[in-house]
Amino acid sequence: MWVKVCGLTSVKNALQVCDTGVDAIGLNFYAKSKRRVDLETARQIVESLPANVEPIGLFVNHTVEEIQRVTSEAGIKTIQLHGDETAEFAAQLGDLKIIRAIRIDETNIKQLASEIDSFRTAGVALAGCLIDANVQGSYGGTGHTAPWEMIANHYDVENWPPLILAGGLNTKNIEAAIRMVQPWGVDTASGVESAPGMKDPTQVCEFVSGATKEND
Repeated sequence: MWVKVCGLTSVKNALQVCDTGVDAIGLNFYAKSKRRVDLETARQIVESLPANVEPIGLFVNHTVEEIQRVTSEAGIKTIQLHGDETAEFAAQLGDLKIIRAIRIDETNIKQLASEIDSFRTAGVALAGCLIDANVQGSYGGTGHTAPWEMIANHYDVENWPPLILAGGLNTKNIEAAIRMVQPWGVDTASGVESAPGMKDPTQVCEFVSGATKEND
């Protein structure tokens, strides 16, 4: 099970998280986020990471030029598009690996497959499809859970990119979420925090243990 912890804001905390066995960390460049990281700190975090932990940049409705500049200066090769970006927009991002975040609830679950298909039609080979809870006026990080059973019922494992489950995952529900959805990976931000942008190493360790239990 691939495990990502999103919303790191300091080198010290990033290294603490890396020590728990995560596969990736997320750096949030959305200006309105409580977990926003500035470019210089992001660059320092990326430089400090061990080789087995991948940095992923989170962007919300940035321009192509902004994304290319930030990723180039920070040393990031994989991004998470968490806003209203289209497949045609993603096709302009060159060699960057792209994880598409899609916010899902009971009203739009049937649009999930067509959203994924639009990227395939545009010639974009997604590195992953991250499913988050759909909360009006928000672009993620809310702590709300996604509709696991509906996602499980619609999940087309043969034809979709790797599915990354997000949305309100924490130490108490991670095992149940994985059992129900059977995702390729999981992602958490608020679920392992002592404060916005500050991850609790003990909670992260418990989260990783719960997420990878089936791997043992």
